[in-house]
Amino acid sequence: MVIVVDRERCAGAGQCVTWAPRVFGQDPDDGRVILLGEAAAGPEVRRAVTGCPTGALSWG
Repeated sequence: MVIVVDRERCAGAGQCVTWAPRVFGQDPDDGRVILLGEAAAGPEVRRAVTGCPTGALSWG
């Protein structure tokens, strides 16, 4: 599965970075999510995608 990131919806809460720091990061300029790399849909990544408070992360 491919992770889809909608940076316009991102509020910079950072839960995705906390749950899956090898996959997600935060832009140092605006704090919004950046995708660091693709990863298997392991429990950490699934939690980050489903737990995003703004729905900025999804599966494509």
